[in-house]
Formats: sequence, C-alpha cells, structure tokens
Amino acid sequence: MTDFARLAEDIAREAGDMLLAKRPTMSGVVETKSSPTDVVTALDRASEELIRSRVRAARPGDRFLGEEGGEEGGEEGGSSGVRWIVDPIDGTVNFLYGLPEWAVSIAVEVDGEVVAGVVNVAPRGEVFTAALGEGAWLGGERLRCNTGVPLAGALVATGFGYGAARRAVQGEVVASVLPRVRDIRRGGSCAIDLCSVAAGRVDGYYERGVNHWDFAAAGLVATEAGARLGGLHGRPANSELLLCAAPGLFEELHDLLAGLDPERDA
Repeated sequence: MTDFARLAEDIAREAGDMLLAKRPTMSGVVETKSSPTDVVTALDRASEELIRSRVRAARPGDRFLGEEGGEEGGEEGGSSGVRWIVDPIDGTVNFLYGLPEWAVSIAVEVDGEVVAGVVNVAPRGEVFTAALGEGAWLGGERLRCNTGVPLAGALVATGFGYGAARRAVQGEVVASVLPRVRDIRRGGSCAIDLCSVAAGRVDGYYERGVNHWDFAAAGLVATEAGARLGGLHGRPANSELLLCAAPGLFEELHDLLAGLDPERDA
C-alpha cells in the first residue's frame, strides 16, 4: 500500500508540475459537459493522458478510471485486481480562472477498496497522501481532523452542482444549514475540501453531485485522519450526497441534512 502511495505521489507531482507550467485561458476550453458552466479543458485531457501513460508503464495489468477518458482495462484485462481512479484536475473552473483551489487526485483501489490516495494541490505546493492503515500526511506531518466540535461551532465546507434545478435546491439547503453552524466555506474542489477536513482547516464537508474520482483519494486522506465518510441513512459516500466530519459532528450534520431532503432536484 505504501508502494502504491509512493508511485501515485510521483505521478501526481509530475502532472501538477506540467499543469503549473501551462497558462490556462478561456480559449483552452475544449467543450462543456453536463451544463454550459461544466467545462473540460485541453489540459484536463493532457493531465489524464500523462497519468495514464505513467500507470501503463509502471503497472500494465491494472485498470484505470479517469474523469475524462472513462474506464479501461490493463494489457492483461485488468487481472491484477488493481484500479487507478483519477481526477486530472479537480476544480477545473478554478484552474481556468487562475484560482489556486485545484488539485490532481489519484487513488489506488485493490479488489474494490481504496488503499492509497494522493491529492496534489499544486498551486500551494501541498501534497496530501494516505495509505490504508498508515495514516494521512501532509509533508512530514501526520494529519488529524478536528474532534469535539459541536454543530453550532462547526466551519462547514460545501459545493454546488452545475445544473440550475440542482443549484436551486442546494441554495435552499445551505440557507437552512448556515444559521445552525459557525459558517460556510465554498472552495470549488471536493478533493481539497476533504483534505481540509483531514487537516483541521474545516470541521466538516457535504456536497451532492460528486463522483468517485472526486473523492476516492481525498476520502482516504480524511478517514485516515480520523474523519467519518458516508452518505445519508447509513449508505456509503455516493453521488447523491457525500458527508465527512469527525464522529459526533458527522451525526449532527447528517441529521440536519436528512431533515432538509437534500437529494432532490427542483
């Protein structure tokens, strides 16, 4: 597991360096996806192809799931039981606008369980790493999430989807959450928000509409730092709702959100 984390870190650092060397512009938008505001850039695709090529060279029998290119088997049909889960730029809109809240996210899954995760927040020079059972780390510092924080004192991160109908509901939900917590933060990257929970920079995080590649690596960072990760009503983290916080706060935030029916669209 530590070997997987080291390889993932090397590749994530290389992809981050490549992206930092480029200058994103609006002309770099290749197309939109789920809505006119959901963009993919040429550099998203270049980053993913770099990561794919490095994984193929090092481990040709592994499977690969990327945000832009989808899923593919290894040269041996993915017989190794290992799958790499990649978001080449988590926070593409931030990247496009020159904001620093974007990251390269790489997770390694063995027989369906994430065992290693790396989130390279390249503009900050911060690389979050985790291996299953080995803790979560930022540089040489072991990470621990904040504990013992009540809901009323919690700084909570969240994000919003791209569709207008979904955003309308998310606006209603956050308007009900805001009076019950210390404050809300919206950074624009699921991976960074989860790492912020791990590092104690926020106390909790929730969002509807995130995908497996958004949270696979950072979810391991958060849980290895002591946080709980899940969905509503005992379900695992999923695209309908992802919730992360230390035990205790997790349950309080869960119950608040469950009462707001956040998994609906207008």
